[in-house]
Amino acid sequence: MLLESLVQPKAQLTTVEESATLEEALEILENSNFRCVPVLDESGKIFRGNIYKMHIYRHKSRGGDMSLPVTHLLKNATKYINLDAPFFKVFFTIKDLPYIAVLNEHGYFYGILTHNHLLGMLSQSWNVKVGSYVITVTSPDGRGELTDMSRIITRYVSIANCLTLDATEGDLVRRTLFTLPEGTSEATLQKIIDHLQRKGFEVIEVENLQTE
Repeated sequence: MLLESLVQPKAQLTTVEESATLEEALEILENSNFRCVPVLDESGKIFRGNIYKMHIYRHKSRGGDMSLPVTHLLKNATKYINLDAPFFKVFFTIKDLPYIAVLNEHGYFYGILTHNHLLGMLSQSWNVKVGSYVITVTSPDGRGELTDMSRIITRYVSIANCLTLDATEGDLVRRTLFTLPEGTSEATLQKIIDHLQRKGFEVIEVENLQTE
């Protein structure tokens, strides 16, 4: 579930009313120094889409009428998520956008989730500040392998974080990244690597977080 703490609420944002002209919208964008802002209805509750500075500039450079309503160049009208959206939907919806609009349980505009906030959450989950090493382990993507790898590692240390890559249909090899906790010694690290490799798992990379 999307955490509300990641979302910038409407009260903190620069927005444009759908009744504004392109000239008025451009002035707001220039004064705020944002490349795009949300467009809302006059009640401030309904998300209409986004207006981008570059689209207005292009329109103006081609001699376009700047007295047209901002809705003339509206973009991303269907690009939004709900506060309770699952993470995978958030991740793939925001992929090509500077931010994604967020609606509350009533379908009203609540705020935005930016790329920076999402990346910040992901970096925190990586546990860089409390980790020692990240080991990348490859496996043939068989049943129970994640359990087997985790059981081996937890014989020596706890697991600070785990991330699985290449987990798509048809992949023959899966990469799993384990973050080991702060204080893990080189000797313990080597024992983990040796044990994993004895059981048929290949450790293809070791990253020392304390030297980054």
